[in-house]
Amino acid sequence: MFEQIVVEKADGVLTIILNRPDKLNAFSEVMMREMVAAFDDADVDDDVRAIVVTGAGRAFCAGADLSGGPATFDAVVGGGRAPAERPDGSTDYASPSVRDVGGQLTLRIYQSLKPVIAAINGAAVGIGATMTLPMDIRLIAEGARVGFVFVRRGIVPEGASTFFLPRVVGIGRAMEWCVTGRLVPAEEARAAGLVRSIHLPADLLPAAYAIAREIADQTAPVSVALTRQMLWRSFAQTHPMEAHRLDSRAIYARGKAADAAEGVASFLEKRPPRYPNTVSRDMPDFYPWWEEPDYR
Repeated sequence: MFEQIVVEKADGVLTIILNRPDKLNAFSEVMMREMVAAFDDADVDDDVRAIVVTGAGRAFCAGADLSGGPATFDAVVGGGRAPAERPDGSTDYASPSVRDVGGQLTLRIYQSLKPVIAAINGAAVGIGATMTLPMDIRLIAEGARVGFVFVRRGIVPEGASTFFLPRVVGIGRAMEWCVTGRLVPAEEARAAGLVRSIHLPADLLPAAYAIAREIADQTAPVSVALTRQMLWRSFAQTHPMEAHRLDSRAIYARGKAADAAEGVASFLEKRPPRYPNTVSRDMPDFYPWWEEPDYR
């Protein structure tokens, strides 16, 4: 089905494997489209409770595919997309052809209804680093490095990373990493909060799957979907009253749902929960509570 990723599903966990190991899983527009499609499929599949993203071979993703040479980042010359240049020589920046390919992926991950775990098995550079920022939990292998190297390629951070990265590690650390473009070792990434934990390569995926299993086995899928969006979208709120309004609606709606009764009953009866509500049919009537902005 896919050319540049592999998708595997087992016991409620979907694994997306970036699969260009001969090119260190270099990112391409094909990979972007395939990953977006995989996230689209996961959102409507009630059998998927969590997603793990990792890379084939010795890298997670070494960044954009630079095989196109110096014109790699020039959408007019080398991007292969319709140019946004007007006849008078000005640029139509609202044209869809201007849109950053990495940002299209990170925005889709941001919208995911299923929690996403990054198992960073090797180098994660450029879009290889920024694509992990809207993922919810990041684990890294010993010896792996992360790099926001854009200024060393004559461009700027992409993938909406100027939104995500300061929220994950703080503005000071984000600024240092982005304006130097240096490679960040695993221990520094962990100390800054970019990654949760460091693992031996052989232990990385088992650790990621252990977290995914805890989500799949112990939590209510509708509650997880709502919680993920509530947390991410709270960044746009300007006052805690906005969070209180949203919390109140969500608690009210979930409190009268069958999942809440099952959650209490399973706890009192000391047994695993069997949540009946599904994301495909039981999201509350106020969802979504936001209007998705258009690119313009």
